[in-house]
Amino acid sequence: QVQLVESGGGLVQAGGSRRLSCAASGNTYVMAWFRQPPGKAREFVAAQMRNSDLSYAGYLEGRFTISRDNAKNTVSLQMNSLKPEDTAVYFCAARVLFSARFNDPDVYDYWGQGTQVTVSS
Repeated sequence: QVQLVESGGGLVQAGGSRRLSCAASGNTYVMAWFRQPPGKAREFVAAQMRNSDLSYAGYLEGRFTISRDNAKNTVSLQMNSLKPEDTAVYFCAARVLFSARFNDPDVYDYWGQGTQVTVSS
């Protein structure tokens, strides 16, 4: 069993930045961030494999950066140029083994509790 603990959420003004962090209690191969905007379904944000391969959702337009520290079992999400539409609960997710469907929330083994990010206009 791997536990994921997120931190870093909060209120930020449009155009600002925020950094989310997630600490895993064990080794994982894929670590990812998803988000769930108010009234909408959970959506993929970014994922990074243990071998450093990474992927981003197309709508991000280069504003977010995912990074992980394998030695510490942590993953971070640096969010820049935030927009009100980025308001969501952000979830950290992890999968023990590789999956090519890293943008599919159903393949993940473990989830964090979520952290709220609110972007004011």
